[in-house]
Amino acid sequence: MEPDHIDLKIIEVLKRDARASMTTLAESVFISRASAHARFKRLVAEGVISAFTVRTDPVLAGKHSSAYVTLSVDQADWQDARDRLLEIPEVEHIALVGGEYDVMLLVRARDNRDLRRVVLERIQSIPSVRGTRTLLIFEDFPNIAPLESGSQSAQD
Repeated sequence: MEPDHIDLKIIEVLKRDARASMTTLAESVFISRASAHARFKRLVAEGVISAFTVRTDPVLAGKHSSAYVTLSVDQADWQDARDRLLEIPEVEHIALVGGEYDVMLLVRARDNRDLRRVVLERIQSIPSVRGTRTLLIFEDFPNIAPLESGSQSAQD
């Protein structure tokens, strides 16, 4: 079932604070707590909401070097490349893209030396990777509002 405008508002609230209580969700979208809970359970059951996560500041978490890494890969071996990339802990995000490159990665490492190791020793050692291009990230600007203080714990 396609999410309606209330479902989308619930998702937005949870994107800002995955620990928002059912009461907070209900008040934020102007529905009853029971309705918010039912909608929340449906969104999870249908896979619209697939996980809850923690948003961190990469630098404060010890990841001082970040980059987007684009890959050219042999298309026939894409699934093998994907599986190998998923095993690299520094790879935070993998996207199969159209255009000049086949794959785009978000890589976060301790420092530039560690980033070099990840790209040259881990990523480029995957047999189906034909080439890489590394774009250093100087500063991140997340598009999600910061967590408000005083938020309640998960789903009361």
